[in-house]
Amino acid sequence: MKSQFNPWLGLAAFVVLTFAAAALGALFTSLSVGTWYTTLRRPSWTPPDWVFGPVWSVLYLSMAVAAWLVWRQHGLASAAWPLGLFAVQIALNVAWSALFFALRNPGAALFEIIFLWCAILATALSFWRISVPAGWLLVPYLAWVTYAAALNFAFWRMNP
Repeated sequence: MKSQFNPWLGLAAFVVLTFAAAALGALFTSLSVGTWYTTLRRPSWTPPDWVFGPVWSVLYLSMAVAAWLVWRQHGLASAAWPLGLFAVQIALNVAWSALFFALRNPGAALFEIIFLWCAILATALSFWRISVPAGWLLVPYLAWVTYAAALNFAFWRMNP
């Protein structure tokens, strides 16, 4: 059952909620990115710092649109499970920033990013069943988190 709520207000709500999570993650990141993080040994394939903001902005917008497409197709009640998975993966995304940057613990962040990756995959698969475009919108996010997990592993190994 499609939602009877104004679709554009729904999109705005998903964008605001998703970027609120991004802002919280950025707050955790800001606690160490200019200090502790700069002291870490980095693998040669670490992207320049300026890449992260634009990449994450696009990914968060894609996540918001994907969730909106699912909500538009089935409404909140009928899509409670997929949207619940979406909320879990967003929470895990924020938690990763807290573990890696705020707590300065790449080992714990590495352990946690495995759960994040699984939650993103589960969300994408559940979205695909409702809206193929919504599922596809999460693929770049899954790819980036796969890369981030490899990068996290390298940081953990290089900085005991």
